Amino acid sequence: MTFEQAWQRWRDEREAQLRSPEGFLAITGLHWLGPRPQRFPGVPGFWSTGPEGAVVDLGEGEWLELNGVPLVGRHVFGHVDPYGEIATFDGGTVEVADRFGTPVLRPRQPDGPFLRDYTGTPTYAPDPSWQINAVFTAYEKTRPISVGSVVEGRSSIIDAVGEVAFEVGGRPQRLIAFDGGDDELWLLFTDETSGVTTYAACRQLAVEQPVGGRAVLDFNRAANMPCAYTIHATCPLPPASNHIDVLVEAGEQTPPRPPAD
Repeated sequence: MTFEQAWQRWRDEREAQLRSPEGFLAITGLHWLGPRPQRFPGVPGFWSTGPEGAVVDLGEGEWLELNGVPLVGRHVFGHVDPYGEIATFDGGTVEVADRFGTPVLRPRQPDGPFLRDYTGTPTYAPDPSWQINAVFTAYEKTRPISVGSVVEGRSSIIDAVGEVAFEVGGRPQRLIAFDGGDDELWLLFTDETSGVTTYAACRQLAVEQPVGGRAVLDFNRAANMPCAYTIHATCPLPPASNHIDVLVEAGEQTPPRPPAD
């Protein structure tokens, strides 16, 4: 497979993911649970949180289905993690997850405005010169780093595993790397295109596991975070030091984002 073919396959997979009726473009709301039971638009039941964690009270004729099991009446989701759980109902799904220590609901509908009006993500043309060799220096142990969020006033602690050092146009660069799972590094960064041709808040890059302290950063696969597509995202922001002080004219550009209904 040629470089261009491999890149096009990545693009096709990204677009399929973005257009999924259960993906983040299908999210129609972001609701924070509190101690008082509340009903939210388009979601069955009254929702609250307390010592038991997230709880739903479903009224007569209301139902959810979780992992193939129908739910009626009162159901305790408990203390969910950031990956959460997805329950289905007639007309859509709802994600129940933890964000910054608080349970949230994010309903999804296949005809939600962000997904319905999505027209595709523009990209820079693939260019092999943006496959850049880097040196990875692992920390002796992971370092918890506080990072901001697109949600005003919220922050997260993410474990950093090391740093990647490289050059772009003769200029030295260094980025903090996080554990991306699946034996990958995860980079969050901005560069001199941010807010101009690429999404202002940040982009992300998955990097294959370094071998012998060496890694390849393929910026042709620099991808947008969910917050580039929807107001219902809670994405982390990169550390302030994770700025590349040149134009990284590679990867995904700013997508069109219609206003929500």
